[in-house]
Parts: sequence; C-alpha cells; structure tokens
Amino acid sequence: MIYKQFQDLKLSMLGFGTMRLPLLADGVTIDEAQVEQMTAYAMEHGINYFDTAYPYHQGNSERVIGRVLSQYPRESFYLATKYPGHQIASSYDPAAIFEEQLEKCGVEYFDFYLLHNVYERSIDTYMDPQWGILDYFLEQKRLGRIKHLGFSTHGSVPVLEKFLNYCGEHMEFCQIQLNYLDWTLQDARAKCALLNKWNIPIWVMEPVRGGKLANLNDEMRSTLTALRSDESVPAWCFRWLQGIEGVTMVLSGMSNMAQMVDNVKTFEAPRPLSETEQEALRTIAAQLSNSVPCTACRYCCDGCPQGLDIPTLLAFYNDLKVTPSFLLGMRVEALPPEKRPAACIGCGACAAICPQNIDIPAALSDMARILETLPSWEAVCREREEAAKRGK
Repeated sequence: MIYKQFQDLKLSMLGFGTMRLPLLADGVTIDEAQVEQMTAYAMEHGINYFDTAYPYHQGNSERVIGRVLSQYPRESFYLATKYPGHQIASSYDPAAIFEEQLEKCGVEYFDFYLLHNVYERSIDTYMDPQWGILDYFLEQKRLGRIKHLGFSTHGSVPVLEKFLNYCGEHMEFCQIQLNYLDWTLQDARAKCALLNKWNIPIWVMEPVRGGKLANLNDEMRSTLTALRSDESVPAWCFRWLQGIEGVTMVLSGMSNMAQMVDNVKTFEAPRPLSETEQEALRTIAAQLSNSVPCTACRYCCDGCPQGLDIPTLLAFYNDLKVTPSFLLGMRVEALPPEKRPAACIGCGACAAICPQNIDIPAALSDMARILETLPSWEAVCREREEAAKRGK
C-alpha cells in the first residue's frame, strides 16, 4: 500500500468511500455482509481511512460503516464524516447533528471531519455567524472530539478562494472532485494550484467520475491496453492522480469486492505515467468532453441584453453534457433566475460576435432542457431528510 504522511499520521493513499456501498436486491438496503467482507479485505491490505457523510445512503452509511468498524480496534482506522451545512435547515443544528453522528457511528471522536459541500449557494451559510458552524466545530476540535478539520467543495475557484480567505487558517485538508477529465473541464488544475499555495493537502473524490472514466469505449480501452496491458481502465485514473502535487488521499466509492481488489492492487506501489501515457489520457479527455470551444474571451457578454455570464454558463453546459448531475444543477440553481440559461431570449447577438462561431442560443437552450430533467437540489434534500427520518 502506498502511504502518505499527513502531519504525524501515516495514511493509506487509497481510502474507502462509503457513498456507493453494495445494495441488496431491493436496491435500497445496504448489503452489510458484503461491506464487512470488503472492509476486512481493506484492513488486511493496508487501507486505514474510511469516509462517510450524514446524507449518504439516506443516512444509513454512517450506521453501517460504524457497526462494521466496531469489530476492529479504534486505533487501527481513521474515520471521516461530514456536516451537511449545504442542506441547512432549522433541524440541522451543528450540535444536534454532530451528537447524532457520533451515536450512529458508535465512536467518541472523529479522526477527520469535513464541512460538506461548500459551493456557490452554501458558502454564505457556512460563513453566517447566526449558525455558528465554524466556531462550534473548532470547539469540538479543541475538546478532542474532532482530530482534524477540513472541508469538501464542488464550487468554482472563486468560491474556494473566498472560503480559504475566510477560514483557511483552520482548514487542515480539502476534498475536491479531481480526475483527468475535470483537470480542465472543472478547472481542477487551478483548484490544486490554489490549495498547494495554501499548503493544504488535497483529498480526492470522484477519481473515476462516478464510473464514467471506468467505462470507456472499445477504442479508448484499446489505446490504454496497448500502453499498459496489465492495468485496468480504472487503474489509469488512479495512476494519474498519484502524480498530482499535493494529493494525499484518494477516495474510491467501491461498490463490490472486485473493485476493492483491483484498486488495492493499483495502490500496492506507484507506477508514474510517462509523457506518452499522459498524452493518451489528455486525448481521451478531449474526446469525452465533446465541448463547445469557448475560450472565455467574453466578447459575447458585452451585447447580451439579459446580462448573462455566457462563458460560465457554457462551462457548466460542457460539464452537463458529459455527466448530467444534480450536483451541477445545484450550482446553476445558485444563480438568480434571470441569470440562468432559460433567461436567454435567443436574439443571437452573442453568436454574431463569437470568434469561435458557437451557436450560443442553441447551446443555452439545450442546457435549459437538460436542467429540466434533473431533480432540484431542494428536492434531493427533502427526499434525503424524509428517508433519514424513516430510517431512524
């Protein structure tokens, strides 16, 4: 197992993420027996970091991983969970949630604790003194009930920078979506550079982009196999991450034993990618993105009668075309209604001046259509809250 030094701890570079645990035939209930087997294999092969969160699996991920890990000495693993400030409501009092999480996981402290999903809409909640979120968790850290405090984010680079300026001195690590596709598609390169500038270790989520990068077409698979016949397709994602400066922890949401075995094999020892191999991944990323060629010159913005931030919307659009997700939808929902793609009146002034000859009104119209098919973030939050109540 590859290990990384974090302060005075030796962390397995591969962490067991519990957002996509195996399920029974009903498609809802976690297959706890299989989780036990996967956890045993993980522990036997050097994985010592386990990541969960309050809303995962309708609130049951914390319960299951807590019960499974209770079979092992407390000092043999590091447990991480997260505070759902992005779903803030009157019932989401930090103290009440934290005490509930400790009880659900059956522990007296969390080794790692994150402020969950700091993004365009939730950042003001996290910074609002009326909730006292940061102060409360800093106090829990002082009391030893949290050993290390950090945060996760799906937000843009400006959001990340704003949050770091607010409380970066207290944040010991940051979890971001990072893979060879999002290196450019979500500007993860800039996020990594910013975190490295702050000397904040990087935790990785979505290393295979929810399975997207593990299920390439035959042509792409053949390209990678010709270069490394002994590596699986997912392994390429992890090899790429092993070469990114600042990356300390890579979380994989493994759903079965086969994924666990393959990932553990990949993390037995580092095998850096050559320049030729990295170029192969860049080519695949370009093919997967199938993006509109916006260069963010902003010429289109000057004459827009609606005052839309067209380059930002087109960046969202490129991302949505790859993997439609409510996580992306929530970032658009954070915009005022008059600044969303549906506000475009199709006048064509933007397209007439675009140096890349992009049919911008058509792209924004298609983006609005895609967004209509996604559940709203509020709907997702309500569903999770109701499911969590039913599970108690």
